[in-house]
Amino acid sequence: MAQRAIQPDREKRSCPICLDLLKDPVTIPCGHSYCMSCISDCWDEEKDKETNSCPQCRQSFMPRPVLMKNTMLAELVEELKKAEPQGASHEPSCAGPEDVACDYCTGEKMRAFKSCLVCMASFCEQHLQPHYSVALLKKHKLVEATFKLQENICFCHDEVMKIFCRTDQKCICYLCSMDDHRGHDMVSTAAERAERQTELGGSRQKIQQRAQDRERDVKVLQQRVEAFSLSADEAVRDSEKTFTELIHLIEKMCSEVTQQIRSKQKTEVNEARELEEKLQQEITDLRRKDAELEQLSHTEDHLHFLNNYSSLSQLNESTDPPSIDVCPLSFIKGVTAAVTEFRDELQDVLSDSRARISSAVTEVEILPLLEPKTRADFLRYARHITLDPNTAHKKLSLNNGNRKATLLAAEQSCSDHPARFIQWWQVLSTEGLTGRCYWEVKWSGSVNVAAAYKNISRTGTINECGFGYNDKSWSLECRCGYSFRHNGISTTISGPQSPILGVYLDHQAGTLSYYSVSETITLLHRVQTKFTKPLYPGFWLPVSAGDNAEFCELN
Repeated sequence: MAQRAIQPDREKRSCPICLDLLKDPVTIPCGHSYCMSCISDCWDEEKDKETNSCPQCRQSFMPRPVLMKNTMLAELVEELKKAEPQGASHEPSCAGPEDVACDYCTGEKMRAFKSCLVCMASFCEQHLQPHYSVALLKKHKLVEATFKLQENICFCHDEVMKIFCRTDQKCICYLCSMDDHRGHDMVSTAAERAERQTELGGSRQKIQQRAQDRERDVKVLQQRVEAFSLSADEAVRDSEKTFTELIHLIEKMCSEVTQQIRSKQKTEVNEARELEEKLQQEITDLRRKDAELEQLSHTEDHLHFLNNYSSLSQLNESTDPPSIDVCPLSFIKGVTAAVTEFRDELQDVLSDSRARISSAVTEVEILPLLEPKTRADFLRYARHITLDPNTAHKKLSLNNGNRKATLLAAEQSCSDHPARFIQWWQVLSTEGLTGRCYWEVKWSGSVNVAAAYKNISRTGTINECGFGYNDKSWSLECRCGYSFRHNGISTTISGPQSPILGVYLDHQAGTLSYYSVSETITLLHRVQTKFTKPLYPGFWLPVSAGDNAEFCELN
């Protein structure tokens, strides 16, 4: 048991050449250690070569390194010798399931220590000794025991592949060089290895440099994420505070309006009640006088009639009451109209402000993102879009939650609104878009799928307010084929026909892209420009009743 415990340390302190404990250990520049005599003898045999190399990793050195005893390693070897029991033998261990077995052992296979690339065999410690004592075998190349020896055998000729064909970039045997590779640029595998070894050093430097760069990028990214998170938290707090103040202002305004209405109500009601009391009193007096006159009319005493008629028939002077409007709807309508107008103005302000705020948020990036490639990538930027009824031409019917527009044969009865399109059968969305956004449109018939600035004209010539005919709008015309129009310039587009179109906006990058969506997503056309305002998606149904377009619900 003691021997087994010591064995791993013994192997680590053994010379890879003689496989015995290191004697006068030396460590060469590549880091491997040998007996001073073993490595010296090995390099003496290479005296005809320009460089000396490590028998294990084959790293070359020029000039020949000066060998100095590694005193620390020597002390460790001595301690190991003292720890080993007297007379302990170092029998080679049996090969396990994961070990390379010795090819020369008969019966029970021992674990191989080295593999020979000339003999194409693996050897245990006992059978490896001739490679250190026989002069011819000393020239063979030994490597760590490996299962991959068969990779060095030519599949066609069953010969060791010692030649590298640079023309075909593959290892070959000498028979291959005489047949299929005749006339090719060929060198020995050792020469190619030496050249590739030099390249390997450069590759490692590039890899290490890139790894260092990426580690630095990771640190910068972590710092940016931390800073971004802190800034986001601060922005949320400030935004919530500002919106809370805004809500309080609106609530205060609502309270003031309510108080004014109630105050007006109280004044008018009090005045009306005072007038009502006067009128009721006058009615009472008049009915009393009428009753007295009726009673007087029935008296048979002429003298009594004449003496009382004059006083009873006279009426007190009374000013005519003001003209009374039984239902003062003008007051109600006026207040309601003023509040409604304020709501509409506030909605417009909030819509524009929301777009600006959204733009400010989306323009902040930790790192630039890549252009989406698949539909799944695009769906990360999906936006829910609805149509604004106030912008819809009177011949357009909106349904499906204001996501679908259908062209009617005749105009509907709609209230007038300054945002409504007058000449052309168009409609814009409620939402203004900035940042990265994706939406899909299902269309039928003849449809122009557009995006426009909110300030596009609502009335005038086609060049003033038609989608695609001015510098404030972009439009893909979908009929039997596709054509793109901007600022009056039309471009015919080729691509697969599909009832569903995908539209991708990268507002900051200035790109607006149209895609044909089916089982795959295919780019039809991309605009590269500079957007100065939020974009509002929209439809133009220019041809026949029944044509329709709808913003799809994207999960």
